[in-house]
Amino acid sequence: MTTSASQRLRGIAAVTVSVLALLVSGVVSADAAVTAATGTVKTAGDPLNVRRAPSTNASAVRTVANGATVSIDCQTIGSSVEGPLGKTTLWDYVPALGGYISDGYVYTGSDERIAPDCGVGSGSAECSSGTCAAEGVFKSAGAKFVVYDNDGDGKSGVVAYWLKGGAGPFYAWNSGGTGTSKETAINVPKGGWVYYKVCVANYSATNPVLEACSGGITDYVA
Repeated sequence: MTTSASQRLRGIAAVTVSVLALLVSGVVSADAAVTAATGTVKTAGDPLNVRRAPSTNASAVRTVANGATVSIDCQTIGSSVEGPLGKTTLWDYVPALGGYISDGYVYTGSDERIAPDCGVGSGSAECSSGTCAAEGVFKSAGAKFVVYDNDGDGKSGVVAYWLKGGAGPFYAWNSGGTGTSKETAINVPKGGWVYYKVCVANYSATNPVLEACSGGITDYVA
């Protein structure tokens, strides 16, 4: 990454449109093999937080050292971050670290997006809007959601999801209380897609009133 915001935005838009168009047309299969890109972490010297979801409000799952080389599986849009390499909303998913780091702290040698959009079988994560009271991770290998409850607000974390043909919404709940997580397997074949949002709600088996939902994301079963 460099500091050229206009070039970055043009690159992000072009790649996002291209990937979506290819997926819709069937030219690119959901389980197509993609070679991971690499980057180098650049901070003022301190370790960089790795987040469960692409947001500065998401839980920090670990840190990564300044100067570390990381393998980037995919990239996605999240909260805006001002880093040493510029201001950006682009986040990099690093499987070896188990989460996302802001691209504003990753030198890749390019102004453009260098990895596919998260949601093509690589796994993805979102968090409810605001304070990320709920976080949801889709594990594309095995077709499972992991839902985290991070806030003692009296509500449950929930993933609302839809399947091919528009079936849904279905729900993956975590009603275990603050600091807990729950894994839920869903019945989707390899290569099948799932569209989901992460929200908070009072538990209801049939028609929950969803609040503070994240943006929607589409992912595929690897």
